[in-house]
Amino acid sequence: MVLFRSFVFLLVLYLLQGSDTSFVQLNNNGYEGIIIAINPGVPENETLIEKIKDMVTAASTYLFEATERRFFFKNVSILIPDTWEENPQYKRPKHESYTHADVLVAPPTLPDRDEPYTKHFKQCEEKGEYIHFTPDVVLGKKQNEFGPAGRLLVHEWAHLRWGVFDEYNDDEPFYSASSKRIEATRCSTDITGLNRVYKCQGNSCVFNKCKIDRKTKLYEKNCQFFPDKDQTEMTSIMFMQGITSVVKFCNKENHNGEAPSLQNKKCEFRSTWEVISSSEDFKNTTPMVESPPSPVFSLLRIRDRIVCLVLDKSGSMGGYNRLNRMNQAAKYFLLQAVENGTWVGMVHFDSTANIKHGSEIVLLTDGEDSSAKYCLNEVKESGAIIHFIALGPSADHAVIEMSDVTGGKHIFVSDEAQNNGLIDAFGALASGNADISQKSIEIESKGLTLNDNHWMNGTVIIDSTVGKDTFFLITWVKQQPIISLLDPNGTPMNISTVDATSKMAYFSIPGTAKVGVWTYSLQAKANSETLTITVNSRAANSSVAPITVNAKMNKDTNSFPSPMIVYAEILQGNIPILGANVTAFIESSSGKTEVLELFDNGAGADTFKDDGVYSRYFTAYSENGRYSLKVRAHAGANTAARNLRHPPNRAAYIPGWVVDGKIEGNPPRPEINKDTQTNLESFTRTAIGSAFVVSNISTFPLPDLYPPSQITDLEATPDGDMINLTWTAPGDNFDVGKVKQYIIRISGSILDLRDKFDDALQVNTTDLLPNEANSKETFTFKPGNISEENATHIFIAIQSVDNSSLTSKVSNIAQVALFIPQGDTDEIHPNPDEIHPSPNPGTSISSLVLLVVGCVVLVSIILSGTICILNKKKNPNRPRTAF
Repeated sequence: MVLFRSFVFLLVLYLLQGSDTSFVQLNNNGYEGIIIAINPGVPENETLIEKIKDMVTAASTYLFEATERRFFFKNVSILIPDTWEENPQYKRPKHESYTHADVLVAPPTLPDRDEPYTKHFKQCEEKGEYIHFTPDVVLGKKQNEFGPAGRLLVHEWAHLRWGVFDEYNDDEPFYSASSKRIEATRCSTDITGLNRVYKCQGNSCVFNKCKIDRKTKLYEKNCQFFPDKDQTEMTSIMFMQGITSVVKFCNKENHNGEAPSLQNKKCEFRSTWEVISSSEDFKNTTPMVESPPSPVFSLLRIRDRIVCLVLDKSGSMGGYNRLNRMNQAAKYFLLQAVENGTWVGMVHFDSTANIKHGSEIVLLTDGEDSSAKYCLNEVKESGAIIHFIALGPSADHAVIEMSDVTGGKHIFVSDEAQNNGLIDAFGALASGNADISQKSIEIESKGLTLNDNHWMNGTVIIDSTVGKDTFFLITWVKQQPIISLLDPNGTPMNISTVDATSKMAYFSIPGTAKVGVWTYSLQAKANSETLTITVNSRAANSSVAPITVNAKMNKDTNSFPSPMIVYAEILQGNIPILGANVTAFIESSSGKTEVLELFDNGAGADTFKDDGVYSRYFTAYSENGRYSLKVRAHAGANTAARNLRHPPNRAAYIPGWVVDGKIEGNPPRPEINKDTQTNLESFTRTAIGSAFVVSNISTFPLPDLYPPSQITDLEATPDGDMINLTWTAPGDNFDVGKVKQYIIRISGSILDLRDKFDDALQVNTTDLLPNEANSKETFTFKPGNISEENATHIFIAIQSVDNSSLTSKVSNIAQVALFIPQGDTDEIHPNPDEIHPSPNPGTSISSLVLLVVGCVVLVSIILSGTICILNKKKNPNRPRTAF
């Protein structure tokens, strides 16, 4: 069957949403297919287009030199919204859409929040989602605070393309260095500047020296690093690319392995250049001899698009009630899912079809087609976007590539009707370019198979961010059920339309639906009856973004036994939503479903805590073939909150510059407390992700293949002469189950602990009993004598062991300082009951601990205590396990 262009045309207002895969390709050292999309909310400004060109051109040169003449930007498409006036220069897009944009130029997330950032919630070395710039950044209005736009683009491109992280850390801006000084978290340490507290009241601003906090032994909370305007150091772009002298990434030789930077934490202490050098881009290129050409730009303006539903009505569709389910889903798409003003054509096919010109095609089929691969190039060149809905286990795998190369979705639907897969699939085909207020949002999607007279009962929460155009849909297989629907006041609703032929009933609520809990009851009137309910709504107010959920896997294809990761992102606009209960349902080709609870805890598969992205490892593969993903999110009143913190993976804000020894401050960044959150009301949402395909699963019994996941959130705090540890429990298989034991080791050298973990001093953990994965673990111990002389810190790391004796990677390394480090000032927070002496470099670690915890009253006691401890140090039979 050759089925790849539309046949009957009506009008579509916007593009349908494609996959979120980038079209960028590396060809002869140059990046092609880059899409920079201007958000419809940005007012028309032709200067912005010229500034985008200037930004990319400058970035291409900077990137070329920073990567040792290896990469540059070759061609870029600028996607212009249809809210801007027509221009003869603007061409018609083909596959380009906002959902495929590599760079979004859009209004700030919150007022005065212009920080450039990259949406990247995956692991080190994995690609990000997109880069976000505000118009003011592109126009150069924020250059003093963030640096030139071209340099910013290279900083963010490294996040997006190579999966590196920032070499600063707002949560840990300073650290105690082995030099016994407090250093700013940066790379390299040769970047010079001053540490100061910058306070403004009205038009008056003052700079004060930073005080040392007696508890953390680091600078006080509001202390900031102000770089010198004139520098000679050339690294690093991932710290502060706005410094004029900075033109390179930190490499193995000049990398700061001590700093608690995100790059060190997420990439196992490797430098950014080491990560970039291990990328496929780097491996597939060699340095150029000649200078690269300037980038070539295409200006594309969103226009009306055409959608055609191409639906299989061949004989194989007669089984499993497929034809009627397809009919129900198509009607649902036309009645509710598609945006107002959309023009849609519909074509049925069985064995043959003709090719005509078109734009968007939704292809639904359950059959195989060996000829599909021969049409691939023709389909790609046509400009049509192919969305493929594979119904049942036999649907053709060759068509998947058509979806991939044209930017379409690939969705798998099983024959388990109670999972409501077909209706979910059509509901997911929303416009990729439409304003979020116009999109239909799935509030509920549920089904059950029941016997006669049994009930399917439940509730649906309509929150205040939705309610417009609310639509209830009920389907059945055999006989119309008894339907009861009550609004939040308990008032019965009459189902307005019953389509007995299609075996569906639906009800549209006029105006805006009441906020609160709606209650439904469905009573089956036949044995083995399958009932489903779907509820959709739109934003109640175009000026208030609705809460949305997006679901995806970390990759579309996978070979056993490699693990996969499930992601679900919950947002209101671009603001992350925290505290929701999120559950993923992963269904195999045969209908077997695995259920996973997802977490936003910064542990296991979750890269960042509290970023609104809920994650979990998935390894419970049951068979080869396609799998589908569905996610359900729920939050009760006051359990969820908006996170107003600055996003991760962003360009560093420069608070000011040191010029001739004096600080020239920039406008203070809007203060946002670490714990700044605003509570939300109750809500529910469902969403599906694209299908993924797994191969090479063995049919024979296999040993345990999966170790515990790496602990990534280990924290240590001193408490007298004890050290308190906290971390999130891993599981027997990554982040599922429970580990058998923990191995905790300490050292006075961060490098020795990292590289020679098994040789470090082991802590006695006999009484430490592991909890279930994703529980919070705590442990307190008294450090013993470590072998390193003159150590300034105790460094701590953990390794987990499962029931098959498989061990995890060594955790992130936590540290406790053994001294009051030297800062830019001798001032500390006043505490009349405490004296902070400087440690003697020749004393042992035990005496340093005693000094730090304040066990000093009189000079005579200090001397006697020191002598006693030095004598202990000479004992050759000290234990190698601490108690």
